Amino acid sequence: MFLKNSRYAGLPSVPARGPRSEGGVVVVKLRPLPDTAGEPTAIRAHDQLDAMSEKLYAGDASRYWHIADANSELEAAELTRTTGRVVDVPKS
Repeated sequence: MFLKNSRYAGLPSVPARGPRSEGGVVVVKLRPLPDTAGEPTAIRAHDQLDAMSEKLYAGDASRYWHIADANSELEAAELTRTTGRVVDVPKS
């Protein structure tokens, strides 16, 4: 269902519940976030997580979620909205 390098690969799925879950909708169970150390990095104007991860992780833009996991923001895109904000960026 997911690419092998996805943060959701291998997670169990469960039937969705609620008024909009008719028709066999399946969802992935929440996953515990790993304890990830990162190097404090200031966000510059126009930074994007996928571009940052492509530069940092040998051309793999899909690893942006490593940066998201190292920080406590619920929506990953929020990490780069404020120029000057310091976020943790894992080395690998």
